[in-house]
Amino acid sequence: MRKLTGEKLEAELARLEGMRAYEHQYESAGIVCGIDEAGRGPLAGPVVAAVAVLPKDCTILRLNDSKKLSEKCREELFLEIKEKAAAYGIGIVSPEVIDSINILQATYEAMRQAVAQLPQEPDIFLNDAVIIPGISEEKQIKIIKGDAKSVSIAAASILAKVTRDHMMMEYDKIYPEYGFAKHKGYGTKMHNEAILTYGPCPIHRRTFLKKLLGEEATMQGMK
Repeated sequence: MRKLTGEKLEAELARLEGMRAYEHQYESAGIVCGIDEAGRGPLAGPVVAAVAVLPKDCTILRLNDSKKLSEKCREELFLEIKEKAAAYGIGIVSPEVIDSINILQATYEAMRQAVAQLPQEPDIFLNDAVIIPGISEEKQIKIIKGDAKSVSIAAASILAKVTRDHMMMEYDKIYPEYGFAKHKGYGTKMHNEAILTYGPCPIHRRTFLKKLLGEEATMQGMK
C-alpha cells in the first residue's frame, strides 16, 4: 500500500482514533473484542465469522469495514491484523449446516466457534448489529454498521471476508464452471446462469436456490 505522510497520515490517525471510541468506552471492563461475519448472502459456500482482540496501542493504517476496501488492501491488512492482534479466532459453518439450521443460526454458530478459539473469553463483545445466543447478553454491545465504527469489528470483518474469499478461490479450482473466484458465490447473473446450466454443486446452499430452481428441484437436490 502507498505510504501515508504529512496531513494524510494525520487525518488517517484521527479517523482511526474516532473508530476507537467503543474500545475506549469499555476498556476498563477488561478484554474487548470485535466480531463480524462474511457470507450470509451468497448462494454457495460457507458462512465465516471472526473475532479480533487488538492491543490498546495497536495502530493499523487504513483499517476499515472490509466492504470499503479493495481486495489488495484487504489482503495486506489481513496479514497485518493476524500479526498485530493480541488474539483472534475464525469460525466456519458449511453449506450443509446452513441448509439444516438456517443462515442466521449458522452465523451465530460460526461466531461461537470463533470465540471458542480465543485463549480467554473476552469481557466485552462489540458485535456488528447482532446479539449472539449462547454468550452472556450483558457482555454484548450491538453496534449498527459496527464494522465502520469500531477498529475491533473492522479487523474481524477483514479476517472473515479474506478467509472466506480464499476458500471460494480454492472451490473455484474444483468447480471452475461456476466462476466462484469472481463472484465468491453471490447471486450474480453469471452465477445464476451457471446454476441453470450445470445445476447445483456440492457447495451450493439448496435452501437459497428455491427462487431460481423452484421448490421441487431444490428439495430433490438435497436428498
